Amino acid sequence: MQTRVLGRTGLSLPILSFGASSLGQEFRSVKLDEALNSVRVALDCGLNFIDTSPFYGRGMSEVLLGIALRDVPRDSYTLCTKLGRYDLQHFDFSAKRVAESVDVSLHRLGTDHLDIILCHDIEFVPMQQIVDETIPALRKIQQLGKVRFIGFSGYPQKIFRFICDQTDVDCVLSYNQYTLQNTRFADESVPYLKEKGVGVMNAGPFSARLLTNAPLPAWLKEPESVKAAARKAAELCASRGSDIAKLALQFSIAHPDITTTVAGSANPQNIRNWATWAAEPIDQDLLRDVQAIFAPVKNLGHTEGLPENN
Repeated sequence: MQTRVLGRTGLSLPILSFGASSLGQEFRSVKLDEALNSVRVALDCGLNFIDTSPFYGRGMSEVLLGIALRDVPRDSYTLCTKLGRYDLQHFDFSAKRVAESVDVSLHRLGTDHLDIILCHDIEFVPMQQIVDETIPALRKIQQLGKVRFIGFSGYPQKIFRFICDQTDVDCVLSYNQYTLQNTRFADESVPYLKEKGVGVMNAGPFSARLLTNAPLPAWLKEPESVKAAARKAAELCASRGSDIAKLALQFSIAHPDITTTVAGSANPQNIRNWATWAAEPIDQDLLRDVQAIFAPVKNLGHTEGLPENN
């Protein structure tokens, strides 16, 4: 698996990483052996950067990861979790909860340190708190050796300049905004972040199943015009003997200034397929034709969080 360096952290991450949200049953019911095996297969395939959160499965993802990683040498993988979001409408970015959350995550994950911790979905709260309280609290925990690098994640592009114009972070994570259909992250934020020396990570190359042949989750917020274009693109890929998920994955991991792209599944065979696809060249003719289908709906998305943060 090809690697890239994350900003100024010195961390070398695989261009394709394992997202553990599926272990928390965010998309479907998951069997225990399926969940544990997916982690082992991810590591075997070179997806040795693992991203999770206490929000995923309301703790379940971290717990299962801790079990799966119990006998795995700690220096053989890089681990990222998050804090601040604990349920659909439960957010707490206070300094007190920061300290508690880190310790709980360390316990669940069975480790004495986190490589990266991110403030999760900061667009749902007044973001000045992140600058004034949350990040300073994380820097104190960093000095204790419990976390190596800190940052934040979210969906609206506005969040990246708002935070990074005021304070220093090591890395950021954007999701569903560097895909076949939506490249706003690369268009609007990546050059700015690169100039700042901030490590750049992307998640959601399949845009919550939009760019796959799997059933769409009921909570998907994309406009109907986008969903229709995605179905048309998927049909085109199938007619060419390919899979839209393959094209979507290859497209997202190809950007040289995005260190890693996080993709999640609790299906070991999906992960094996991804690793195979990552090593294959992209079909440029198919890419051109799919991008033509998406052209009328390019960069159309939705809003997340507080209106003022979008």
